[in-house]
Amino acid sequence: MADRLELRPLREGDEAELRRIHTTPEVRRWWDTPEEGFPWTDDPGSTRLTVLVDGAVAGLVQYYEEPEPKYRHANIDVFLDPAVHGRGLGTEVVRRVARHLIEERGHHRITIDPAAANAAAIRAYEKAGFRRVGVLRRYERDTDGDGWHDGLLMELVVDETD
Repeated sequence: MADRLELRPLREGDEAELRRIHTTPEVRRWWDTPEEGFPWTDDPGSTRLTVLVDGAVAGLVQYYEEPEPKYRHANIDVFLDPAVHGRGLGTEVVRRVARHLIEERGHHRITIDPAAANAAAIRAYEKAGFRRVGVLRRYERDTDGDGWHDGLLMELVVDETD
């Protein structure tokens, strides 16, 4: 990969660029308009990392860990600046976070739930090893708030065999 990719904890000063990326039509279509407090206080249960490409802020990846031992797993969400789409960076970001969650946090199962119509994201997640589990019908409100769209539940399970 020619691009230098880095994931690091959010820092003061990341907000403006992350908000700009979040509000681009290509990202907002799937992520809606950023909530008040983004990226610091709008989703306190998630761990968020800034995605840097060649030293510049290029997106955000977050993960949530289910603490209940009976249901222990993690899930991932990611968005990248449309200017860096199509380079395989989303796949690599998801691979790195999944590796961290498995090797360092001890998870055996990781989920991700893109909109069923988000073909580019689905391809990226499949390249990272995620498999389609099923369609979550009328899963999420449309950006305009008037309707619903389907989600696709995908998972990566450690030591799963075909």
